[in-house]
Amino acid sequence: MEVLVSDTSILIDLERGGLIETCFNLPYQFTVPDILYDRELKNYGGPALVERGLKVIESDEATAVLAVQYARQVPALSAADAFAIALARSEGWMLLSGDAALRKLADGEGIECHGVLWIFDQLHILKTLSPEDLFERLTTIVEHPRCRLPTRAVNERLKAYRRERG
Repeated sequence: MEVLVSDTSILIDLERGGLIETCFNLPYQFTVPDILYDRELKNYGGPALVERGLKVIESDEATAVLAVQYARQVPALSAADAFAIALARSEGWMLLSGDAALRKLADGEGIECHGVLWIFDQLHILKTLSPEDLFERLTTIVEHPRCRLPTRAVNERLKAYRRERG
């Protein structure tokens, strides 16, 4: 099973779309570093995420050192994001992020990184949800006032889902 290291923004979008349960049933292990969990999830539904299958990975010394290097390299990164990319790098796992600075750093480091639209693509490819469900859930995420998904890519998917559902 492929392991995915998620930042908080991905989990927020999945929750907004009512997709947590569905995504945790995909053939991927969703993980977060302990620092991210403690700072951003623990008091905001974190235990329910863990109950559903989110794995919290304890950061070792090497990961912590790498996270500090990343934080110094890209001051715009939060500590949680620095630990997320450090964990992905240390373990050779894929990173899931909606943060532009984090995605740019991952690209520069040769770390495979995707966003929430990639998850929609996986749900579509694996036929986990119908095109109608995908359309409705993506629309729900996009309608949130704090949504920052790329309009063109969203519209392409919505058009494809609409076409498939007839």
